[in-house]
Amino acid sequence: MSVSTAAVDQSVCAPLPVLGRDVTVPLVTGGEVTYAALDYAASAPALQRVWDDVAAYAPYYGSVHRGAGYLSQLSTDLFENARGTVAEFLDCRDDDQVVFTRSTTDSLNLLAATLPADCQVFVFETEHHASLLPWQDARVSYLDAPRTPREAVAALERALAGRRDPHGPALVCVTGASNVTGELWPVRELAAAAHAHGARIVLDAAQLAPHHPVSVRDLDVDWVAFSGHKLYAPFGSGVLAGRSDWLRAAEPYLAGGGASRKVARRADGGVDVEWHESAARHEAGSPNVIGAYSIASACKALAEEGFDRIVARERHLIRTVREGLAEVPGVRVLSLFGDDAPRVGVISFVVEGSNSSHFAAALSAEYGIGVRDGLFCAHPLLRTLLGSDPQTQGECGAPEAAPGEKSLNAIRVSFGAGTPDEHVERFVRAVRELVRDGAQWRYRTEGGRCVPAV
Repeated sequence: MSVSTAAVDQSVCAPLPVLGRDVTVPLVTGGEVTYAALDYAASAPALQRVWDDVAAYAPYYGSVHRGAGYLSQLSTDLFENARGTVAEFLDCRDDDQVVFTRSTTDSLNLLAATLPADCQVFVFETEHHASLLPWQDARVSYLDAPRTPREAVAALERALAGRRDPHGPALVCVTGASNVTGELWPVRELAAAAHAHGARIVLDAAQLAPHHPVSVRDLDVDWVAFSGHKLYAPFGSGVLAGRSDWLRAAEPYLAGGGASRKVARRADGGVDVEWHESAARHEAGSPNVIGAYSIASACKALAEEGFDRIVARERHLIRTVREGLAEVPGVRVLSLFGDDAPRVGVISFVVEGSNSSHFAAALSAEYGIGVRDGLFCAHPLLRTLLGSDPQTQGECGAPEAAPGEKSLNAIRVSFGAGTPDEHVERFVRAVRELVRDGAQWRYRTEGGRCVPAV
């Protein structure tokens, strides 16, 4: 039985081919090592499948929705078919729109620009800045960080029940998986609470979509937003998908060619504009066809691999990292919902007596491991998790900390479908050695970053 189980585990845990898996980097201590990219939560490497698909299309690149020539027609078909592929990947409703944007941030700013008058927005302070900040022109209620999923639902229900206009438009914005702790949020329950109080909900799936299936129908969310560069498609494109009525009713996000159906001069010298009602209404300018195609390619690759296998592999990697860190004295893993909460491959931690920027620099320079340090564009959440206890300042400060908080920062390790076991095993070994023996090199601050001293 044990032999059979091992064979299954070995099959499940095979990483997907990604670019950069054979890149070597120099170490300050001498020699070179294969780079361990463990910063997937910022930008995941491109799937080899995505790169190959884009390379095959590149010679046929042409203008989209603009030309009668063969390449323009081909590119237009490719762009619109990509829209359909994304809709299928997200299990969208038949009348949902898929709008291509630049990123999750762009998607949520687009949605913010379409809010009806007097719309009230509800957002937890735990959100990434991409989903925390776009709503400032609306009436925003910021909710305190919950400590359990049940508390999150209860807090939202209380806030919605107490809104000033219970019959007016309202929107809830929530993450699917935290970019700091990796913990999964109770999206389906939050959506039910929102709809019970006449509100709509948008899901920030930037950290969820690369790791778990996202079904608009099953989760019953009104919109979902995500970025290609976190979904193994690094060509500067994103998605906003969901209900079309607010999108059709709003002025175009950008005014220009592509968004307009008809433009005519008026007698008074001005112009009258008839805008598209389709997704093109918010896609003015020449579309990023390569970005859209790369997202579609990534969606197909992940769907064909199967999320059951992707999730099983990631659980194996999460277990390796969490069990390894638990054995290192002075390491504290950050969490809102507790150790048993389901999560994706995103883990943040601090090391007692060590400055996080210094520690992350040593991981890179001495072990060839790329992680992230700082506040991860989620400053309110990090301050809640870290409290006011300062870290040892050391020789390097935290580049993202606010004035007076130079030592308030953490380390984040993140991984996904392309991560080999050796990368996370090297990471755990490196943390253990750095805590036990300290860095072998001296470091200094240069341009706001901690770098090896020369």
